[in-house]
Amino acid sequence: MRWWRAPAKINLTLRVLGRRSDGLHLIRSLVAFGEPCDWLGFEPARTLELDIEGPAAAQSGPTENNLVLKAAKALSSETPNLRLGRFRLVKRLPAAAGIGGGSADAAAALRALAYANGLPLGDPRLRSAGLAAGADVPVCLLAKARVVEGVGEQLGPCLLLPPIVALLVNPGVAVSTRSVFKALKPNLASPSEPDLLSAAPVRTDPLTLGSLAEEGNDLEAPAVELAPIVEELLGRLAHLPGARFSRMTGSGATCFAAFEDSEQAERGRRIIVDERPHWWVKATRLH
Repeated sequence: MRWWRAPAKINLTLRVLGRRSDGLHLIRSLVAFGEPCDWLGFEPARTLELDIEGPAAAQSGPTENNLVLKAAKALSSETPNLRLGRFRLVKRLPAAAGIGGGSADAAAALRALAYANGLPLGDPRLRSAGLAAGADVPVCLLAKARVVEGVGEQLGPCLLLPPIVALLVNPGVAVSTRSVFKALKPNLASPSEPDLLSAAPVRTDPLTLGSLAEEGNDLEAPAVELAPIVEELLGRLAHLPGARFSRMTGSGATCFAAFEDSEQAERGRRIIVDERPHWWVKATRLH
C-alpha cells in the first residue's frame, strides 16, 4: 500500500466577491498549506473501498458520503477503465474546521489514482473530478501556495510566501460552511445581482507579513454569529507574544496566529495548550 499526505489548507486571506446565479459564492483567497495532515493509503483492487481510522475518524460522518469516494467516482465517470482500489484513511485533521481536511483527502485520492493509472497531475480530468467533489479540492491537488478565485476552479500561479509560522487552533466546535455563507451580510438575496462584498483589488506588491496583516477573511463575522468562541479565540491569539496578526481560516472555526519564526510559535503553542488542553493546537510552517 502506497501512502499519500493530505495536508491542512490555510486561507491566509479570503474575500467574498458576490454570488452566481446558481447560488454559489465567488471568492478570492490566498491559500497555503501546513505540515499537519491526514494520511491516505491506496492499493489497486477490483472494487472501490474505503476504511477510516485515526483520532478524528468519528468526525468523518458516513463512509459512503466521504469525499474520497466522491472524487474517485467522479474521476471514474470521466476516465474509461480507470483502475480503482482500496483506500485507507488515517484521519488526524478535525472535520468542519475550515482547514480543508475532507478536500485534502479527496485530492490525495486523485493523486493516488493518477499514479496508479499513469495520469499526469496536469490532466484536466483530475481538476474536473476534484471540483465535482468539492470547491477546495482543485487547489489541494498540488498543495502549493496560490490565489484561488471563482468558486474554487480558477487557480493562480504558485507563489513564494514570506517566512510564516502559523499556530493553528481549533476550539472543538464544528462550523457548517453552508450556514456561514447563509449568515453572510449583506444578504445576497438576489442571485442575479453581482453584489460585491469587498472591492478586493488584486495586490501586485510582494507578499510580506505586514501586507497580509492588512487583509482579512470576510467569513469571520458570520462565523462569530454562529460560534462566538471564534471571536474569543481570535483575540487570544492576537495577544500572544510575537504574533503579527490572527485570522480565521476558511469558514472556521480554526483560527491561526502568524509568527516570523518557529520559536515564537512554539512558545504560543505551549501557552494555548496550558490554557486549553482539550483544543487541537498545532504550530507549522506554511508552504
